Amino acid sequence: MTVFCRAATLAVPFAIAGLTLAGCGPAKPDKAFGEKVRAYLLEHPEVLMEASQKLQEKQAQQQAVSAQKAIGQYRQAIERDPRDVVINPNGSITVTEFFDYRCGYCRRAAPEIVELVQKNPDVRLVLKDFVIFGNDSEAAARLMLGAKDQGKSLELYKALMAENALDAAGALRIAQSMGVDMAKARAAGESQAVTQHLADTEALAKTLQLSGTPAFIVGDTLIPGADINALKLAIEQTRAAKAKAG
Repeated sequence: MTVFCRAATLAVPFAIAGLTLAGCGPAKPDKAFGEKVRAYLLEHPEVLMEASQKLQEKQAQQQAVSAQKAIGQYRQAIERDPRDVVINPNGSITVTEFFDYRCGYCRRAAPEIVELVQKNPDVRLVLKDFVIFGNDSEAAARLMLGAKDQGKSLELYKALMAENALDAAGALRIAQSMGVDMAKARAAGESQAVTQHLADTEALAKTLQLSGTPAFIVGDTLIPGADINALKLAIEQTRAAKAKAG
């Protein structure tokens, strides 16, 4: 099942509609029938859980189809925005991650992402700061983007993701402990250029209909949620296709 963080808790709507009665014409309210349905659902809550899971799966499939149409159109922005933090910049297989530093699923996936790029130098990782959890997330994103030219991006990403309940003060403490030039990082991170960059990333995520983090893009494939197995499969398929092409 797809797992990812959202900016807010969303209630899953359930509608019991389209119940066909004997005959045509406007359906009349049936209080007794409604009470029976309610009693059944209360007695069998697993029906609601199953319906919720099916709805999520259907939404994920629809999201993937819609996003695939947009990926080709916005590939340059997805893969080659010079403002982004990039790990293994010379890699031939590009993986783009939309993430938030305070997203629990992003943090759980981070160690595997770090290991993936360390063991596979042909994987070029593009980090997209999709801020959905407020000021502390934005502060961490600004710090990372402000320090991106100091050669510590992967280590900083790993350390920030390892921090539980990361806040702005914690992000500064971590960066200082790693020897980041804080004056330069702060000046660059608080610039109007970074403000515009974060706004552009948010707009791109909305265009791709990303409803949460993390989300990965490999070629034409969108992988919503922390599905590392699906991510590795997409990378292997891309690697095989490149080898076959020559």
